[in-house]
Amino acid sequence: MENTSSSSDAHVLIIPFPAQGHVTPMLSLAKLLSFSGVFTTFVNTESIHRRLSGSSGLTDRRRLRFRAVPDALTGDGGGNTRDFDFPSRFFNLQESMRSGSTEAYKKLLTEELIGEWPPVTCVIADGILDYAIEVAGEVGIPTLVFRTSSPCCAWAFASVPSLIHHGIIPFPEECDMDEIVKGVEGMEGILRRRDLPSFMRMVKSTEDKHIKLMNGFNSKLIIGKAIIFNSFDALDPTLLPIMSSYYPPIFTIGPLHILTKSLNISNEEEEEQQEPGINPSLISLLQEDRTYMTWLDNQPDQSVIYISFGTVAVLSPEQFIELWHGLINSGHRFLWAVREDLVKGKEEIEITKEMEEGTKERGCMVEWVPQEEVLAHRAVGCFLTHSGWNSTLEGMVAGVPMICFPYFSDQMINSRFVSEVWRIGLDMKDVCDRNIVERMVRKVMEESALELRSSTARMADLARKSVEENGTFSC
Repeated sequence: MENTSSSSDAHVLIIPFPAQGHVTPMLSLAKLLSFSGVFTTFVNTESIHRRLSGSSGLTDRRRLRFRAVPDALTGDGGGNTRDFDFPSRFFNLQESMRSGSTEAYKKLLTEELIGEWPPVTCVIADGILDYAIEVAGEVGIPTLVFRTSSPCCAWAFASVPSLIHHGIIPFPEECDMDEIVKGVEGMEGILRRRDLPSFMRMVKSTEDKHIKLMNGFNSKLIIGKAIIFNSFDALDPTLLPIMSSYYPPIFTIGPLHILTKSLNISNEEEEEQQEPGINPSLISLLQEDRTYMTWLDNQPDQSVIYISFGTVAVLSPEQFIELWHGLINSGHRFLWAVREDLVKGKEEIEITKEMEEGTKERGCMVEWVPQEEVLAHRAVGCFLTHSGWNSTLEGMVAGVPMICFPYFSDQMINSRFVSEVWRIGLDMKDVCDRNIVERMVRKVMEESALELRSSTARMADLARKSVEENGTFSC
């Protein structure tokens, strides 16, 4: 076949870390680029690719194609990326991809394509996939770094050397977790010890592998041609200028889930370019349960607490029971996405008559739901969340106040900013008691409902304006 591509044609290869929270926004970006006419290759691990293909019908399109690379932990017979025990399996997965995926990835970068597809001219690599950034540099392909976390979290990770200098990490054996920390420029007076990324609690020395890995991520940000965040300028007006003085150009291109929906694509273009089931906002590694919709449609406006802890977070039986009792005791309706592996040791849970009757009266529990659709529903008045960045943005855009119960990593900082900076919710970090759950639900749904809904409505408006006005921070 004759090569019909021009030497000037752009071909972007996008490679995410193999987890739902990373795949979803980077796939949204791939869709945007392909719609704009850029040849785009989206690379998953073989396991993730199979699961997405099976549930969502991923197929190649005219300017968007899907490829896979192997890795030891998510290949045939391996584990999956939503049940690994952080942080140890996170590090194992990083190393397995470096050892198992490098050659296949390098081949994708260097192959001379025939037909209309030109060779790869640019890589957009996940900011925590260090080998992908290194290999692209070795073969001379410029790289943009996509940090799928919030800017405030990325900046806290980048501040590890400063936190060490100020004696914040390693944590002393006995310390006040509510102590305001020094060492993160632009966050003075905001972060407590308990709000720092969760790995910092485990660090025992400055030579800890966690510290070396985080410093490695930061060094990769610096060598990239630019940094991309799924965020918008108005969310971090103080931090972004500070970060830009240390880093390459920063582009805030989000919220991506509403940007993809706002594309003005004609019916003809849509029929040509979009296959059924490829909307990135609907991509999920879990099977959705739509039995909830009839129940939700029958509830009054802003009367339901929606609960979801994402694809990775795990609860203990005790936490699960306390949350459940707190929800029932609050007297409010609730819809809870309880995925199969949410509770570690769920066989230990004894379901009481009170729990059964309370749920039957006011609750609905299903395995998984399309979150954007639920958050946009008129009946939802509160989002009890693990504070993953995608979930935080989705709740923010929907204008739904949040109760944050973070699990690990960036979620600790996101939850603090939700409560103390953006003022769109409450932070329930490090506590899980039925009385506290009940009190926080009542505060969001009753006592502070008007104030929180006003704040979230304002933030939702700012997010939508950032998309409508094509606003992007760059310096």
